[in-house]
Amino acid sequence: MSPIDFDRDVRSVPDWPKKGVDFKDWSPLLAQPGAWGEMIDLLFAQTRDKTDLVDYVVGAEARGFVLGPGLADRFNAGFVPVRKPGKTPPDFHSHSYDLEYGQDTIELAHDLVPEKSRVLFHDDLLATGGTALAAAHLIEKIGAELVGFSFAFEINDLPGRETLESFGAPVICLHSF
Repeated sequence: MSPIDFDRDVRSVPDWPKKGVDFKDWSPLLAQPGAWGEMIDLLFAQTRDKTDLVDYVVGAEARGFVLGPGLADRFNAGFVPVRKPGKTPPDFHSHSYDLEYGQDTIELAHDLVPEKSRVLFHDDLLATGGTALAAAHLIEKIGAELVGFSFAFEINDLPGRETLESFGAPVICLHSF
């Protein structure tokens, strides 16, 4: 496999899923043999430099589930999913947040991340930062410490990085569009 070239290997899909959105589809990248492992290695190298210890990686549904478990494996940490409503068995903590076009909620099982654990949040893409910030509030709510935000990609002309940096934890991204 040739080295990953994010600009070449991630395709843009204009006006999807709605008009005005330039969707970043990284499925072609994942279809390359060895690319998944290379992305995990790159994320781990950048994350390890900015965080001391990670007990758990919390990944957002659904694309945060693609790289999050691999990143947790590199840290020798547990992986815990943050789910959309109705997909987490009782008991769970939830947090609702505003979107540009409505409201959403995420859920985290109450007994999977102990108090005082050091948690790294991971998702595939940083855009506005709404889901990541909601997850940070959930992590804080259960008494754990958020040690960083990890993303494969970010959209530069959206306010996600500024939103998350105000939370006080490092924001790590492999590539910006």
